Amino acid sequence: MEFKDILKDLRTEKGLTQKELAEAVHFSLSTINKWENGKKLPRYDAIKILARFFKVNGDEILGL
Repeated sequence: MEFKDILKDLRTEKGLTQKELAEAVHFSLSTINKWENGKKLPRYDAIKILARFFKVNGDEILGL
């Protein structure tokens, strides 16, 4: 599974909208949208923040 799909699954499992996730992790809504649409990949620091928020490791969120 690709990062974009994993991120969307993790977000929907928590019952969050893209906007709510953006606010929780302090990224813009457009950034979250680009990640979920596969238009952009997050930097390493963003992966760490997302992994911590969702309580998974970085490899899991990247689909490794």
